[in-house]
Amino acid sequence: MNSLLAFFLVICGIGFLFLMISVFLGDLFEAFGGDFDLDMDMDADGGGGHFSIFDTRVISVFLTAFGALGALAIQLKYGAIIAVGAGIGGGVILGALIFAFGYLLYSQQSTSNVGNRDLVGRTAKVLVGVKPGEVGQISCKVGEERVEKLARTRSGEELEIGETVFIEEITSEGAIVSSMKGYELPE
Repeated sequence: MNSLLAFFLVICGIGFLFLMISVFLGDLFEAFGGDFDLDMDMDADGGGGHFSIFDTRVISVFLTAFGALGALAIQLKYGAIIAVGAGIGGGVILGALIFAFGYLLYSQQSTSNVGNRDLVGRTAKVLVGVKPGEVGQISCKVGEERVEKLARTRSGEELEIGETVFIEEITSEGAIVSSMKGYELPE
């Protein structure tokens, strides 16, 4: 066996070994806290997930394809330059397919986390009454999730337990709400 064929087969074997490890143990870079900041964030708030071109599975498929196609080209009596070109071309194509598939899967994930922007403009019920100039507590249902927040009014008005309020803004201290007394909510 010539040394060029051995070179491609070793690269193929290393790629395949890392692919099997990542399939059974998950992404190796993620496990050790590595991040190359070239990932494709699915959610600007940090939710969802991300899938990077440097994901272990993408790199492993690239290496496996590079080695396998390079070895195949050597076996078919093509020269070293053709073998390297075939390996790089096949590795890029198969790596891109894995990246596209992973990106699609990660982009389809949903999160049950309700962000602050999801609360603004909604109505909520007062759980702990709000006294003038003090803080109380509200509860708001978003989808199937119930969120409770500290709340106060901008005007300093008093809110009673069970009263329906409108969430105007979310700050670092809690929600700014206003009373909905006199407003009828649609059924």
